Amino acid sequence: MGKRAPIDQQQWWKKLKDHRYIRVSLFVILGIIMYLSMISNVIPNTLNVTLGSVAEQDIRAPITIENKTATEEKKRVAAEAVGPQYTNKKDFEEKQARKINDIFDLVIRINDEAEQRYNEALNKVREEEFETEEELEEKLEEVQRIPLDEKLNQLRSIISNQTSDDLSDQALIIFLESDKSELLIAKEMTLDAIRTVMREEIRLNDVDEAKDLVEKKIIPSTVSSHQLYLAMIEIARFAITANYINDTEATEIAKQAARDAVEPVMIREGQLIVEEGELITSSIYNQLVLLGLHEDQVNILPFIGLAILVILLVSMLAYYITDAKTSLQKNNSHLVMYVLIFAVTALIMKITSYTHNLNIQGVTLITPVAVGSMLISMLIHQRVALFTSMVFSIIASIIFNIESPGVLNYTLGIYVFFSSVAGVFFLSKSNRVSRILQAGIFVSAINICTIVALLMLKNAQYGWIEIGSNIGFAFLSGFLAAVLTIGLLPFFEAGFGILSSMKLIELSNPNHPLLRKILVETPGTYHHSVIVANLSESACEAIGANGLLARVGSYYHDLGKTKRPHFFIENQMKMENPHDKLSPQLSKTIIISHPYDGAEMLRNYKMPKEIIDIAEQHHGTTLLKFFYHKANQDAEQPIPEKEFRYPGPKAQTIEAAVVGICDCIEAAVRSMAKPTPEKIETLVKKIITDRLEDGQFDECDLTLKQLNIVATSICETLQGTFHSRIEYPEDVKEKGEKPSEH
Repeated sequence: MGKRAPIDQQQWWKKLKDHRYIRVSLFVILGIIMYLSMISNVIPNTLNVTLGSVAEQDIRAPITIENKTATEEKKRVAAEAVGPQYTNKKDFEEKQARKINDIFDLVIRINDEAEQRYNEALNKVREEEFETEEELEEKLEEVQRIPLDEKLNQLRSIISNQTSDDLSDQALIIFLESDKSELLIAKEMTLDAIRTVMREEIRLNDVDEAKDLVEKKIIPSTVSSHQLYLAMIEIARFAITANYINDTEATEIAKQAARDAVEPVMIREGQLIVEEGELITSSIYNQLVLLGLHEDQVNILPFIGLAILVILLVSMLAYYITDAKTSLQKNNSHLVMYVLIFAVTALIMKITSYTHNLNIQGVTLITPVAVGSMLISMLIHQRVALFTSMVFSIIASIIFNIESPGVLNYTLGIYVFFSSVAGVFFLSKSNRVSRILQAGIFVSAINICTIVALLMLKNAQYGWIEIGSNIGFAFLSGFLAAVLTIGLLPFFEAGFGILSSMKLIELSNPNHPLLRKILVETPGTYHHSVIVANLSESACEAIGANGLLARVGSYYHDLGKTKRPHFFIENQMKMENPHDKLSPQLSKTIIISHPYDGAEMLRNYKMPKEIIDIAEQHHGTTLLKFFYHKANQDAEQPIPEKEFRYPGPKAQTIEAAVVGICDCIEAAVRSMAKPTPEKIETLVKKIITDRLEDGQFDECDLTLKQLNIVATSICETLQGTFHSRIEYPEDVKEKGEKPSEH
C-alpha cells in the first residue's frame, strides 16, 4: 500500500518492546533528556575579579545566602553594647544585720561569762572559814575581775579576721565596758539604722554616702555615753556595704540575648552586590566568594542538586504512569511516544530560551510549550497530560532562568503551567483539527490573562510598549502551539499507530478503499456493519468507553467476509445457500476464518492495532452452534465443542466486547419474524447472559453494571430501528373501480 508500518509492526521493536528492562531504560532516557535540557542553566556563573579591581558590570546575587562573617560581627557589636548588669542583693541587708547582731551578742556573752566567773570566785571565798572579818575582806579584795585586754583578745579571736581588722580596739573596748542594758539599746538602734539604709540600692560608688546616712540614723540621745554613741557609729558604718553589685552571670545572659536578637545578615537573591565601575573592596570580594561567583571556585553542588531533582521528577512520573490506568501502564510503544513528545517539548523550550539574547521585552513568552500537553492529551490521556504539565512548568522555570537572578524563574514556570493546562482542558471533549485551532486561541487567551496577572503582582511600572510586547508574545505562543500540534500529530499517529479521534473520523469515511470494498463486494455485510456500528457506539458511550472507536471498528469487523462473500447469509440475495452442499466441518472452517482473514487484510493495509483487534476478537471463542448441532446429527459419537469454537482470542477491551455483543444481537434480531420490544429485550439479555456464562468477558474490564447499561442502550437503539409500523388494510374494491385518492 505504500505506507510505512507503525512501530508496533516493526520486527526489531517486537523483539525489544517486551524486554524486562525496556521500561527502566525509557525512564532513564527521559531523565537524561531532562538533565541535558537544564544542565547549562545551573552551571554557576563565575567572574574574573580581583581585590582592588573595578567591576566591569553590575553583579547581582544569584542566590539567597547568609553572610555569616557579617552576622558574627554584628553580634559582637551588639554584645559589646550591653553594659554590666547589676543585681540588688536583698539578702545583704539581713546578712550584715546578723553580723552586727552577732558582735553585740558576743560582747554581751563575754561580759556575762566574765561576770559569772567573778561572782563564782567571790562565792568561793565567802564559803571559806576565816577567823576574822578583816581576813575575809582582804581575801575578797584579792578577787579581781577579768582584765579588759583578756576579754578583748577573746572577742577578736572569735570574730572573723576581716571584722577584727575593720573595727578598732577602742570601739570594742567601749562595748565590753558598757552595761548590758546599754548594749541592748545600742544593738537595737544600730540594727534598725543598718536595716533602714540597706533596704535601698547601694552601688559601689554610693557606699560612703550610705555610711554617712547610717550615721545620721543613730540618735545620740538613745545612749547615755558619748563614747558608746561613737562606737555605735563605727560598727554601723562598718556594716554598710554595696548591695547593688555587678552580676557576671546576668551580664553574660544579657550579652547572649543581645547576640540572639541580631537578625542574620542575608544576601538576598537579586540583590545588587556591586555596580559597574565600582571598586571591588574586601567586603565585596568576600561576598562574591561567598556567593560562589569567583572563577577559582569549583562547585559541583548545582550538578548534584539537578541530578536529585531529575530523579525526583522521573520517579514521580514513573510512579504515576505505572499506577494510572492509561495506555502507558502496559504499552511500551506509547511510553516511547511519550518520551519523544517530552523530548520535543524540552527541545522547543531550550531553543526558545535563547531568544533572550534578542533583548526584546517578553520574547521568551513565545515558547509554545502547550504543544507537549496537547499532543499527550490527544494521543495518550488527559490525566497524563495534566500531570506532565506540572513537570513542564518545573523544567521551564530552570530553562528560562536567564532572566532571573536565581536558579528558578517562577514567573515563566507559572506561565508555562497555565499554558499547558489550558490546552488539555479545551481538548478534553474533541480532537478535531478545528478544535485544535480553537484550543490554540484558548491557550493564547489564558496566556494573556496569566502574564497580565503576573505583571500586576510584581507591582512595577511598565510602559505600554513592554505590556504590548508581553501580550503579543503570549498570544503567539498559543497560536504556534496549535500549528505545531497539527503538524506533529500525523507523524506520531503514523509512527506509533495511534488512533486519535481525527484518525478515526478519517477511517469512517465511506470512500475509504476498504469500506468501498465491503460495500461493493458484500453489500449485506456493509448494511449489517452499519447497524452494529450504531448499536456499539451508543452502548460504549453509555458506559464511558470510546464510542467512536467502537463505531469505526464495527465498520471493519467483518472485512474478512469479502474473501468469500456468498458463504454468509446476509450476502446471499436470491441465491442458493452454498452451505447446503458442504459438510458442517468445511462450513465451519469457512465461517470461522473470516475474523482472521479480516485481521490479516487490515494488517496488510497498515490499519491501527485497535481496529485489527476488534476484527480479530469480536467472536472471541464462541461456539458455532448451527454447524455444531448439524455435525452432531450426522456423527456417530458426540463431537467436542472445541472443534466448532472460534480460536480466539477473547475480547481484550471493552470496545471489542461490545462490538461482539452487538454483532451477535443484530444478526439474531434480523432473523426474527416480527420483532417486538419485549422479544428484543428478552433476546438481548439472553445473548449477553450466554456470553457472560461462556466466559467471553473474562479478559476485559466489563462489569455486570456496565453489561446491564449496554443491554438497556442496545434495546433502546433497536426499538428505534425495528419500530412498529401501521398495518394498512387491504383495498376491497370491485373490479374496474379506481382506488380512492388520499
